[in-house]
Amino acid sequence: MPRPPGAEMINGMPQFTTYDGTRLAYRIRGEGEPLVVLPGGPMRDQAYLGDLGGLTAHRTLIVLDPRGTGDSAVPADPHSYRCDRQVADVEALRAHLGLERIDLLGHSGSANLATLYAAAHPARVRSLVLVTPGGRAVGCGVTDEEWDKAAEVFAGRPWYAEARAALDALDSDTPARDAAPVVLPFAYGRWDEAARAHAAAADEQTDWEAAAAFYAPGAFDPEATRAALRDLDAPVLVLAGEYDGGPTPAKAAAIAACFPHAELVVQSEAGHFPWVDDVGAFRRPVAAFLDPAVRTVTVDGVRLAYRVTGPEDAPPVVLVHGRGEDGTTWAEVAAELATDRRVYALDLRGHGLSDHPGRYGFGLFRDDIGGFLKALGLAGATVVGHSMGGAAVYLLAQREPDLIGRLVLEDTPVFFPLDPPRGPVAPPEEPPGFDWRLVGAVNAELNDPDPAWRDDLPSITAPTLLVGGGERSHLPQDQVAWMTGRIPGARHVTIDTGHLIHTERPTEFLALIREFGV
Repeated sequence: MPRPPGAEMINGMPQFTTYDGTRLAYRIRGEGEPLVVLPGGPMRDQAYLGDLGGLTAHRTLIVLDPRGTGDSAVPADPHSYRCDRQVADVEALRAHLGLERIDLLGHSGSANLATLYAAAHPARVRSLVLVTPGGRAVGCGVTDEEWDKAAEVFAGRPWYAEARAALDALDSDTPARDAAPVVLPFAYGRWDEAARAHAAAADEQTDWEAAAAFYAPGAFDPEATRAALRDLDAPVLVLAGEYDGGPTPAKAAAIAACFPHAELVVQSEAGHFPWVDDVGAFRRPVAAFLDPAVRTVTVDGVRLAYRVTGPEDAPPVVLVHGRGEDGTTWAEVAAELATDRRVYALDLRGHGLSDHPGRYGFGLFRDDIGGFLKALGLAGATVVGHSMGGAAVYLLAQREPDLIGRLVLEDTPVFFPLDPPRGPVAPPEEPPGFDWRLVGAVNAELNDPDPAWRDDLPSITAPTLLVGGGERSHLPQDQVAWMTGRIPGARHVTIDTGHLIHTERPTEFLALIREFGV
């Protein structure tokens, strides 16, 4: 996002004047649609947010330096640090950016500010993300007793006894600045080197006097705020950490319940700074939520992302990608099919914006696809599967024949034991775009597959088209021909281009599956 016209630059940062004449700075990071980000603390310098787990690859982050922090000016009136009075700062930023509506993210204490902004300006909010949110704005604050109880989740950690003793020595008169270093070990899913480095900067990054003023009496009217939020049509994502004490997942659920259109995601083994604990586990659900083209559904506790296009009342087609890819690999095919089909392009577990649960195998992929079809009411849909995804699809067609109307298998492996078997594969130096842990799990099953996965091929009842990639494919094409003979009525066609048929020869692939009735 380019710097808005009229924005002044001070210390290299764009600035604007808010309602009371205070000059406020903001940072612009990343690519894509703008996402306005409010740092928490409260009143902590935005530097602690980093790139928010890589969200900069999906959105342009417009990160506000709250008044008195970072490059923003100290206000003339210290009472203006109060949370409700900073709502006007957010509105001034929106107007300065020239945005009719904003996507807004607030972390921790600033989630209260984001909530008050949504209550005061519901028509200006396109979507709202609350990360490990403070809930005072809606009357869902965390008591000391609740926080202390939640901290017991760390009881088995080697640092716990000493940290717990220091925690128990705190009392209500302990200044927040003195309490912070005692509390911080409990704010991360893992108190490791990365967490310690992140926590070490907290003191110098926080304006402690302004933080106290943020929560000054009169800042919140929970009953009025909850009433105002009933007019909020925008979708809301509340992301909690499994190990966080403020809010606990239960308290986060209570916060989510205050919004008409909210969903709750609990990040496994994460604390109050979930992007520090696991960048991918944080980024994926937030990026999926913020992308209007992406939807999600949960199957057996695993959140699966998918993209859907085409007329709502058109016959459904489900596209399932191969290993290491995601639903976007079908973009060209999906665009053409969507002229007269309702097209669903799924991200399998461990891929794309779906969860990376660490458990993988063809049976799990099969069950995810089956659960996806059932959850969305897509029984009888045409399903097109490529490679690994195709193998999972035909396992589903064997087990639950009525779920699939037509079946297209694109250069899909047959479950004969690999000879020679695949050995361990070292991960690449650069992190791949999928969970590398699935490579070993899938290879182990390809090396020694369940014989029933071959023997049950005759139980497939759906009309089936097998498309082979010919001699340039790494898959044995005689096995594809063998599989054709085992599936009743199946048809086998070769497009001699190798393994990636639908991406390298999309026109021929589309013509073929269209002729098949897709």
